[in-house]
Amino acid sequence: MEDLVNGREFSHPEAMAWITIIGEDAAAGLLARLYREARARAGKVFNVLKIQSQQPRTLQLSTKLYAEVMKGAGPLSRAQRELIATVVSAANGCAY
Repeated sequence: MEDLVNGREFSHPEAMAWITIIGEDAAAGLLARLYREARARAGKVFNVLKIQSQQPRTLQLSTKLYAEVMKGAGPLSRAQRELIATVVSAANGCAY
C-alpha cells in the first residue's frame, strides 16, 4: 500500500507486541458485560476490544468515546465519519 502522505511503500512488520488478554470464557463482572454487549452489537468480540481486557473501565470508556465520535450529533454523516476513519487508518498503515 502506498503511504498517503509521502508516496512511500510500507508494510506491516512480521513481529508484533503481545498483550495478555482475558478471553470471553474467563471474563467476569464488567468485562463479561462489555463482551456480551460487543457480541450483541457485532456478532463477535473484536481483538481491538480484547486488548483492553486488563482494564475493563478503560474499555468501557473507549467504547463510549467511539460511539460518540461515530454516532453522536454533529455535521458529518455516519458515512463521512467512516470514510475519515478509513483514510486515517490507511495513512497510519493500520490494516485493521
